[in-house]
Amino acid sequence: MPLNQISIKALVEIKIYFLYRPPSPIIQHFSHMTTSLNLSLPFIHPLPSRACRLWPIHSPITVLPLNTVKNSALCSFNLSSIYCQQRTLQKPTLIMSSAISQPEVTELSDDSDFHKLLCPSGLISICGFGSLLSERSARSTFPDLVNFRVARLNGFRRVFAHVAPIFFERGIAKPETKEISSLSVEPCEGEVLIITVFEIDKSEIPAFMERELEFRFLAVVPETLDGKPFDSPAVLCARYSDEEFFQIRCKGSKEIYFQHYGRYNIDKIWRDDILPCRTYLRHCVLAAKNLGSAAYDNFLDHTFLGDRKTTIREHLATAGAGIMEEEPPESLKTRYGG
Repeated sequence: MPLNQISIKALVEIKIYFLYRPPSPIIQHFSHMTTSLNLSLPFIHPLPSRACRLWPIHSPITVLPLNTVKNSALCSFNLSSIYCQQRTLQKPTLIMSSAISQPEVTELSDDSDFHKLLCPSGLISICGFGSLLSERSARSTFPDLVNFRVARLNGFRRVFAHVAPIFFERGIAKPETKEISSLSVEPCEGEVLIITVFEIDKSEIPAFMERELEFRFLAVVPETLDGKPFDSPAVLCARYSDEEFFQIRCKGSKEIYFQHYGRYNIDKIWRDDILPCRTYLRHCVLAAKNLGSAAYDNFLDHTFLGDRKTTIREHLATAGAGIMEEEPPESLKTRYGG
């Protein structure tokens, strides 16, 4: 079984009772049946926290009647809480629908999964939550991006909790103080992030996947700032795990791992005991500030250190004091200038 999936076998017994008579033919058809089904859900690693409950994967399930009929209806269930660590199913809510609903979050495993998200013009939407909050920074990576805009993403929080080799390459990592962390997002029920969304051409997907190799790729549905869901999903780079990175991204090869991380003496990527890279953090804060006060405050108060308690606002007022006054190296002033 792939490491990035959980297989859950559930036995669902449907009993529908009626207050009115006579029931419709469709309701009669579903009035009492038992069936079993297999679920394959993205394996996401939420971490326990005092500030955040384990994040539920909302995954609609479609149950077909055991005996197929010509005008069969679909009976869709929204499992309100399937916790990855607990692996328990709570009572489902019955929702009648005429079509199969798509999961709110889907993991993208390969290039073909990305292509399923393409719009007719061959573009795909990308979420920015850190350096990509800056349009200038985004265009340095994706020169031909279009429709750069601000959006909202529910159910995720930002966390500085993984080592980024690019900081070592550019000479801005400080291993002596553990200020070597880049930013990712992870599921967290009740959290809301202000992000950016933009479109890139499908030809840029392979380079994007290679550049963001350490992340878990998810398809999510952002919202406008007034709460209207987007018409199509966007790609989000979320927290991964060391085991999956080695087994899947590196194909179990120590040589491949060395090329990406080992040559910088990095033996563990995802860590809770590291601090933000100073130059990178300053860049992200300035980028958020340039988007307006709402995005700025959201970044300061909904972005955490690896302890999942200390916000960036608190960090900048204590151990990180002085970061915002530090200029990047001359060669990186444009790249990390907010």
